[in-house]
Amino acid sequence: MELIDKVRELRGQGKSPKEIARALGVPPSKVAPLVRAVAAEAPVEEMGEVAGSWVTTGWSVGLTAPGWVDEAPEEHGTNGTVCVLVARRHSWDKYVVCGYLVDTYCLGVRHTVGPDVMDERELRRFRDYFFSDFPGWQEAPFELARELVLGSVEYARSLGLDPIEDFAPLARHLGEEEIAGTVTFGRDGRPFYVVGPNDEPRKVLRQLERAVGKPPNFGYVMVSPEGS
Repeated sequence: MELIDKVRELRGQGKSPKEIARALGVPPSKVAPLVRAVAAEAPVEEMGEVAGSWVTTGWSVGLTAPGWVDEAPEEHGTNGTVCVLVARRHSWDKYVVCGYLVDTYCLGVRHTVGPDVMDERELRRFRDYFFSDFPGWQEAPFELARELVLGSVEYARSLGLDPIEDFAPLARHLGEEEIAGTVTFGRDGRPFYVVGPNDEPRKVLRQLERAVGKPPNFGYVMVSPEGS
């Protein structure tokens, strides 16, 4: 039996990626892409119902989002970076959880986590950990959570910037319906690039110039300023 077949079998039993890695005696880094590949195989209609979704407080800073509520629209601490966490029912006592680190001002999805299978206690602990570097989290309608992720990706692509490769299989966790388009991305209506530690800033800046022209058509900071 090939490794992916073993991963598929263990995944069907509700095992997490870490549990699968231990069971197969291989590094988690080798199991992770196989878990994503298995997740991409399941028809969307077979995914469990949404059990909960959460976003970073302050997600709305710099955005136009009529009709949506931000419980703490602070003017600091996000720089357009928003965490989105979505849990779907896996079984009566387990959830499939996916997390997205989203740049709502420019790049779209920067990082993903999951899919991981968790019970309710593990989900609560992971949620606290997932949002621990941000001012806090709030429960959000699934429609808002998916629009922040998928809408930011559409916005980045309109600038000629593609999401990370790991995003594709996790996009299915958000469903295939079209988003409403009620959120306007970019900082106050224009691209604003906050350079991350693993970015290629010259490449991004060149692409932004091709897409919208030179500053002030877009803004950027090379290092995220404290308290901005």
